[in-house]
Amino acid sequence: MARSRAAATPKDYESALAELESIVAEMESGQLSLETSLAAYKRGAELLQYCRQQLAAAEQQVKILENGALQPFRTEDTDD
Repeated sequence: MARSRAAATPKDYESALAELESIVAEMESGQLSLETSLAAYKRGAELLQYCRQQLAAAEQQVKILENGALQPFRTEDTDD
């Protein structure tokens, strides 16, 4: 895991999620040293916080678009 990656802000939610999944896979492999594992854990926590903030911001936008009331998602499909 590169150290330069630790301070980089993700460009978007999808990038953060992909990096987080990569970190989890690396950690689950059991091949990381203790120091590298701790750095990976810290980066994962940062990415998780970023993702949560992005989801909260998206939810807030939906609330605003729906006049302050979060509405259930409706699809065009009907159950016959």
